[in-house]
Order: sequence, then C-alpha cells, then structure tokens
Amino acid sequence: MSTISVQDIQRDLLAFLRRVEAGESFLVVSGQRPMAEIRPVAAPAGQLRPFGLCAGQFVVPPDFDSPLPEKILEEFEGA
Repeated sequence: MSTISVQDIQRDLLAFLRRVEAGESFLVVSGQRPMAEIRPVAAPAGQLRPFGLCAGQFVVPPDFDSPLPEKILEEFEGA
C-alpha cells in the first residue's frame, strides 16, 4: 500500500483516481497523521448464467442416477 498526502491528491485528483481504479491502494496522510485508506471497490459479480445455457449440447444418460457398482463404491469408501 502506497502513502499519499492530501496535497498530492488535491494536485491531480483524476490521476489519483485512475491509479485506484487500476488496483492500487493508498494510505492518505495529512502531515504524518494517517487520515484514510483508499482502495478499489471489488468488482460486482457478473450476471447470472441463463437457465438452459447448454441445452441440447449433451444428453444425460437414462442410468444417470442409478446406484454405482460395488467396486466403485468400495474405492470411494477406502475399502
């Protein structure tokens, strides 16, 4: 985290905000006294994926939810 003075921010506010937008965090000081911490806001989550996004691209087999064979169950259970 970089340290920046209030005067430096006032001198070129737009350049300062561009640095924050690019991901840089700052500790704002007045003299030697810390006043604030400025950091970028986390990007909002993207839109939810639409329902049926992959419709028609694969087929679920009819035995999809059938019980697994004993050999595979034993391997899962560590037997």
